Amino acid sequence: QVQLVESGGGLVQAGGSLRLSCAASGRTFSSVNMAWFRQAPGKEREFVSAIDWRRGRRPVYSDSVKGRFTISRDDDKSTVYLQMDSLEPEDTAVYYCASQATGYFLSDAYATKTYNYWGQGTQVTVSS
Repeated sequence: QVQLVESGGGLVQAGGSLRLSCAASGRTFSSVNMAWFRQAPGKEREFVSAIDWRRGRRPVYSDSVKGRFTISRDDDKSTVYLQMDSLEPEDTAVYYCASQATGYFLSDAYATKTYNYWGQGTQVTVSS
């Protein structure tokens, strides 16, 4: 069993920044791909970013956050981060971290079905 706990959400003005954290326990964190998704009210959950467990591999981002968000991981702390800069009201959503099942690659990162563990989510609200 794997537990994922997100933190760092909150209310911020447009143009501001937030850093989300996701602490993992119960599994070998250092050998799994990790990702962030988000879900706005009335919309489907959408992919935000993912990072490979193998060092040196380039992370992937959705077009809507590319250049503004940065994903990173600290395997010693079993934690994945999402630094969010230049936030826009359209970024308002519940943000979830997820652990990708073994056997999948970062090229599959956009597909929610490839993730077998999810956190409970943290709310991010960006005011205009």
